[in-house]
Amino acid sequence: MSNHFLDTPIEFLKGVGPNRSEVLKKELKIFTFRDLLFHFPFRYEDRTKIYKIKEIVSEQYHIQLIGKIEKFDTIGIGNAKRISAIFSDDTGKIELVWFKGLKWIKNSIKTGEPYIIYGKPSLFQKYFNIVHPEMEELKEDTLRNLSGFQSVYSTTEKLIAKGFTSRGIFKLQRTLCLQLQGKVQEYLPAQILKSLQLVSLEQALINIHIPHSNDELMKARLRLKFDELFLLQLKILKEKGLKNEFVKGFIFTRIGEYFNTFYNQFLPFELTNAQKRVLKEIRKDTATGKQMNRLLQGDVGSGKTMVAFMSILMALDNGFQACFMAPTEILASQHFETIKQLAAPLNISVALLTGSTKKSERNILLNDLAEGNLQVIIGTHALIEDTVVFKNLGLVIVDEQHRFGVEQRARLWKKNTSAPHILVMTATPIPRTLAMTFYGDLDVSIIDELPPGRKEIKTQHFYESARLKVFGFIEQQVKLGRQIYVVYPLIDESEKMDIQHLMKGYDTLLVRFPPPNFLISIVHGKLKPIDKEYQMQLFVTGKSQIMVATTVIEVGVNVPNASVMIIENAERFGLSQLHQLRGRVGRGAEQSYCILLTGNKLTTEAKLRIETMTRTNDGFEIADVDLKLRGPGDIQGTQQSGLMNFKIADLTKDATILNMARNTAQDLLKSDSDLNQTEHLELKKQLLKIYKETNDWSRIS
Repeated sequence: MSNHFLDTPIEFLKGVGPNRSEVLKKELKIFTFRDLLFHFPFRYEDRTKIYKIKEIVSEQYHIQLIGKIEKFDTIGIGNAKRISAIFSDDTGKIELVWFKGLKWIKNSIKTGEPYIIYGKPSLFQKYFNIVHPEMEELKEDTLRNLSGFQSVYSTTEKLIAKGFTSRGIFKLQRTLCLQLQGKVQEYLPAQILKSLQLVSLEQALINIHIPHSNDELMKARLRLKFDELFLLQLKILKEKGLKNEFVKGFIFTRIGEYFNTFYNQFLPFELTNAQKRVLKEIRKDTATGKQMNRLLQGDVGSGKTMVAFMSILMALDNGFQACFMAPTEILASQHFETIKQLAAPLNISVALLTGSTKKSERNILLNDLAEGNLQVIIGTHALIEDTVVFKNLGLVIVDEQHRFGVEQRARLWKKNTSAPHILVMTATPIPRTLAMTFYGDLDVSIIDELPPGRKEIKTQHFYESARLKVFGFIEQQVKLGRQIYVVYPLIDESEKMDIQHLMKGYDTLLVRFPPPNFLISIVHGKLKPIDKEYQMQLFVTGKSQIMVATTVIEVGVNVPNASVMIIENAERFGLSQLHQLRGRVGRGAEQSYCILLTGNKLTTEAKLRIETMTRTNDGFEIADVDLKLRGPGDIQGTQQSGLMNFKIADLTKDATILNMARNTAQDLLKSDSDLNQTEHLELKKQLLKIYKETNDWSRIS
């Protein structure tokens, strides 16, 4: 049995040819029989009912008719040119109209021959017509092939001009499916097919294009979705296994004086059970002799930084240095202040390295780091520069790692002869389906409870018309001694426009809250670092009551006295960003509020985002809604490594199949980690073919 048949160039399929094949290649990237088979329908139509023309009583949904074309004419000139045909059955007549692909239609239509047509009836000057109907000559097997569900394919104007309507593509699929008969190589082991009750690959490919029942269609979709997710999970888990097998990590043999002294004498509050659980997981990882690769998820304010600091103490107790990398100077400075304060009673040396660090300070810092006199360094991407050399780096912590490029992170890992332990942190809750794909090679820890005493943030939505009411609330909160954030969105690609928008809002607030009774800070991306720091400090120290800012304060500003977050034009923000901004308040003991101000007209999607924010503070629930709204590629900002280029699987809907695929992949690799057993060789070939790699598993990454 061979798959050479599926590698046949598409021009050799009956109905294509050299000329028409070019448009398939350019428009749909269909070069071979295999490419065509994997061009799946995007929906299906029920073709079980045949109507009579006299039964057409309104502009109803698509209908199916059987009859003959009595005559046709080309009418009009230029852009108004069209073909009109009279189609009849034994109950009446209807007009068929085409505005595009006229040459091909004119050469294809045969008068007096029986056709089956499908389309949506429209009423024009008291008579019904069907514009651009799908047509097929009525032959002996036509109705049999049409019974059940009719596949609908994506197409383009250029394809339609060559006769490749959805119906035309379906005819090609049917021609190809009839030729398969044992020509599709099965690569899933028989045991997996049997235990999961999956149909064969050949049967799935036929039934995805020509299903005769809903049951056939569902089984085909399950098999093809499983294949995509299973092959991906095999790749990810194999890569993870290779790291565990070949990438040795430093062994943290003990919990020592730093950790125990801090825990027993200086811990500022009782750890939550979730924090304790995560620390145990990190302790276990770092004691195995394998490199730790762990993703730590936790909502804003859940105590990730404390877990990070206590992990740093584990590294220091074992004689290693630690490094903490953050995506922005603001966030790096915030972590530095927090960790320096926590480390002070223990006499631990901590330093900050960013692009703004003065050269004289930088030289001293780099020397101390290389000599081993500096134990902990916190910084931005400045840490990956070649001049930054460690004596014995044992632990790397990366915050909000999706903001760093893969190459940037890799340069940090390579600063040691042996790989340091890696702890990746994110306050952006990641739906489990995404975590299993984007971060599938990492072990996942979740802090799923907030520290005691934290009050849930109250979130309210107001339309623009209620602005004066919101201003009144701001004044009331300021009189109570609270501080307020007012955040403006990125309006478009132009930063100049964003600042104009922000400045207009700033001027409005100055009129309503004039000095000297009020002081307003302003922060945006165009400010010089020194000015930004000055404005920030006014707010942090409580000298200013209101901070007007762009999303530069999304992460990294910790002002416990700030109890109100007002988000202007909230409909312009994504859900995850709204949730991040809300997390800037609620850090003190007082009740905190998040106010979403929007325009009076909202899209359906914007209404759902606003409703979700006012209904729940659960970051993972919000992330799930965000995933459904935006799709997996957008949620990460960019598509990573082609992981999201699924043809049929959908992470927003297929979590159950993904779990099944991952469990199956784990079981398979436990029994045959290199897929060298006879029954697994075809699967190994398929995996290597898909990821275009050699037989060296370690290069599948």
